[in-house]
Amino acid sequence: MHNPSDIRIVTADDHPLLLQGLNDTLTRRGYELAGTANNGTEALQLILDKQPEIAILDIEMPYLTGLDIAEICLERGLTTKIIILSYHKEVAFIHKAQRLNLSGYLLKEDTTTEISTCIEALLNGETYYSPAIAQSTMEQSSEIQKMLDLLTPSEKKILKMIAESHSTEAIAELLHVSIRTIEKHRSNIIRKLDLNGQTHTLSIWAHEQKGVIKGL
Repeated sequence: MHNPSDIRIVTADDHPLLLQGLNDTLTRRGYELAGTANNGTEALQLILDKQPEIAILDIEMPYLTGLDIAEICLERGLTTKIIILSYHKEVAFIHKAQRLNLSGYLLKEDTTTEISTCIEALLNGETYYSPAIAQSTMEQSSEIQKMLDLLTPSEKKILKMIAESHSTEAIAELLHVSIRTIEKHRSNIIRKLDLNGQTHTLSIWAHEQKGVIKGL
């Protein structure tokens, strides 16, 4: 068990009452607040200046979101471990958090009860996601899998390539078929997945569900 007073934490949330509640919780439990911010730009600057062990960030803030900050920290090779606070438990958000190697992802309603457990897990080199997220992710992944089961083998292959950001033209060339054939497959996939037919809708959806699609 780590000594809380040795752990410097930066917090950021653009809702003053939520930020104060988070800070009060951390202070009561003995953690050192290295700084606190109410927008993403301030939060990033605090992390760069203070180099805290942990930063607890709201997922949605002005200027830079919590995920934006996590991406910048990853690119710069910073050692600060990032915990995101969010109301979102959709698969797309969770997959993005995982791609950014986030150390923690807590639902805001779980913050008070789970924060110490989350911090301790991070300090032991583990990741920690709210238990409710794991359940929700499994349920949503199961629903997506049922939809993907409606696709033919050819449609699944094309969907994988779409998820990997290949264009229609590139897919046609790789599969040695016409562009029109790929466009027809895309239309069928959109219909079976019950997506709207707007430009790039399928590409965006496939990218968001890449973690599920790659298992096809």
